[in-house]
Amino acid sequence: MAEKELMAKTYDPKQIEDRLYSKWVEKRYFHAEVDETKKPFTIVIPPPNITGQLHMGHALDNTMQDILIRFKRMQGYNALWQPGTDHASIATEAKIVETLKKEGTSKEELGREKFLERAWAWKKEYGGRIVSQLKKLGSSCDWERERFTMDEGCNKAVTEVFTKLYDKGWIYKGSRIVNWCPVCQTSISDAEVNYEEQQGHFWHIKYPFIEADGSISKTRFLEFATTRPETMLGDTGIAVNPDDERYSDIVGGYVWLPFVDRKIPIIADSYVEKDFGTGVVKITPAHDPNDFEVGKRHNLPEINILNDDATINENGGKFAGMDRYEARKQIVKELDEMGLLVRIEDYSHNVGTCYRCHSTVEPMIKKQWFVKMDEMIKPAVNGVKTGDIKLVPERMDKTYFNWTDNIRDWCISRQLWWGHRIPAYYCDDCGEIVVSKDAPAKCPKCGSAHLTQDPDTLDTWFSSALWPFSTLGWPERTKDLEYFYPTDVLVTGYDIIFFWVIRMIFSGYEQMGEKPFHTVLFHGLVRDDQGRKMSKSLGNGIDPLEVIDKYGADALRFMLITGNAPGNDMRFYWSRVEAARNFANKVWNASRFIMMNMQQMKDAGIVVDFEASIDSIKSSLKDADKWILSKMNDVTKEVTEDLEKFELGIAAQKVYDFIWEELCDWYDG
Repeated sequence: MAEKELMAKTYDPKQIEDRLYSKWVEKRYFHAEVDETKKPFTIVIPPPNITGQLHMGHALDNTMQDILIRFKRMQGYNALWQPGTDHASIATEAKIVETLKKEGTSKEELGREKFLERAWAWKKEYGGRIVSQLKKLGSSCDWERERFTMDEGCNKAVTEVFTKLYDKGWIYKGSRIVNWCPVCQTSISDAEVNYEEQQGHFWHIKYPFIEADGSISKTRFLEFATTRPETMLGDTGIAVNPDDERYSDIVGGYVWLPFVDRKIPIIADSYVEKDFGTGVVKITPAHDPNDFEVGKRHNLPEINILNDDATINENGGKFAGMDRYEARKQIVKELDEMGLLVRIEDYSHNVGTCYRCHSTVEPMIKKQWFVKMDEMIKPAVNGVKTGDIKLVPERMDKTYFNWTDNIRDWCISRQLWWGHRIPAYYCDDCGEIVVSKDAPAKCPKCGSAHLTQDPDTLDTWFSSALWPFSTLGWPERTKDLEYFYPTDVLVTGYDIIFFWVIRMIFSGYEQMGEKPFHTVLFHGLVRDDQGRKMSKSLGNGIDPLEVIDKYGADALRFMLITGNAPGNDMRFYWSRVEAARNFANKVWNASRFIMMNMQQMKDAGIVVDFEASIDSIKSSLKDADKWILSKMNDVTKEVTEDLEKFELGIAAQKVYDFIWEELCDWYDG
């Protein structure tokens, strides 16, 4: 055999990776079936959005999962890496709405049925794009088992959970403060709100007292400060601390609310901090979660002053129709003219923004569907406290408990069309609500056949929370479910611990009666070489596919894993990709050298007896051979231990050091 036919002199990933991956898939090397003679090991993929494009976070996340699943296969486990994609209701609907706008139409003009046809067509066209990109990365998922969060099986699971929790009294419909995105035009959960520190102002305002004769005082005022002056249009009370002696004589009195000509009561509530500002807080129950609770305690009216697009509604009087910020400017201007603006103070504070469109979220009172969390969260808290579930790194426990200890009821309804439709039906004649897995033929209360299904869909994370068991056939008790559940390790970014991880944990305990996985391995973000988060606005994003095209998937994967530590952010350096590419080439050349020598020995008539006894082989070893074998045994043991401890970066570095510095540089066997 000629040398050039044996192996090329330089490793060319383009000639190897795609061909090798296709062979793996064709040979079904990634496929797992129930086999009682083997111990299972299961990882469920964090399902990427069907609108998604592979980014560095995906590349890191899937590289880590791939290392663990291949490691367990090598150890003899029946290893299943369960893949799938997420319907991503808000993101997908926004994409389709944007497309319709370019076509000169809208989802309302199209109608729900036609809109959903477009959505499924979108999924068909773009849904497989990120899957093909994950394959390009070399991900050894069991693609024969690929699932989608809105496929028939997942929909059945979602309906089962909703009806069970409703019958249990843990899902209810009620009017509460929700996070409203005026751009996406839907409610979002607390976990979907990003808080950003923004420069703003404290507007110090004073309201005139209402005198005993009912007149508006020209000399007596009650001063407070607010970061949102426009919400004063919805004020229904003003509060002081019950222990604040400065105001004890005015509790029970009233002040006058400008612009809407309304008198509002002065109440005493321990929510108010005596030592903060003036010790006076305006209460707007329809636009602040804390004010909402205060309002409930004092039976204050709830007046919503905003439309869904964040313009002022009819309750805002002369400001009706104005944008919220336009109204703010005008209100401040007129308060100043009236002598009711005391001063403006610069102030830096956290502002809630939508995690999808980044617009400022408005707390608004809305009638929505909620999951009661006070009881459901308890097993999830206990699971981590007792070690039934281990978070890696351990410092994530603090983040976990900080959220679970302050959890509020989960708003699960979304004002969207793309998603799992809420299985609730309203009687058009008597108003009865019927929650059912199947559409009821008639109202159980009045017998009417006129029933209308709730137009809202469920939060994307409601279905994603069921992922570890819905993908294995639940609610049916399938063999796959009994064998592969609970799963073993979940690999995910620390940024979705609230979105997804905690929801899977409490859903697993509630629906399955046991944990969904025993370990959660968190990784950090992949930042640019200056330590900045990669984003479109900064223009510093790096496409993994471009890296793969230039250097190969192995180089990208090795770069991402070396120097990586659980839970820590990492920086992307092109120089490290090149170093990883050089390492791949080093391994290639070492293999080529071995194969060339084996061929030369064969050509020279030297027979290598692989069937020889161990003793015979040992006796033929030179000192250098014994040294390198000893080193290899040591590194094999250490790397195995590191992988078991999820120190993937350390394991990769040890492999690198052994091959480059010891096998290739020193060993002369």
